[in-house]
Amino acid sequence: MPKSIYVGNIPFSASEDDLRNMFAQYGEVLSVKFINDRETGRFRGFGFVEMDDSSAKQAIDALNGKEVGGRALRVNEAQERQPRPRRDY
Repeated sequence: MPKSIYVGNIPFSASEDDLRNMFAQYGEVLSVKFINDRETGRFRGFGFVEMDDSSAKQAIDALNGKEVGGRALRVNEAQERQPRPRRDY
């Protein structure tokens, strides 16, 4: 079953292919998605990688804290997004 991995503190110079290649060392990468700001369209410095369960655990253990482009990656299992309270204007 696929597992979603949160990857934070990604250097702004990195590409989705860079991340895919880094995670591919630990197993098949099913998808990579960088998150962009809704208003500006600029990369926000984090994203998600999807891998199978056993490969995901290996990748998380190996890459959490790894320095890339002068920044220490934060890598962990992605959590379900909490629902935001509705705002009435």
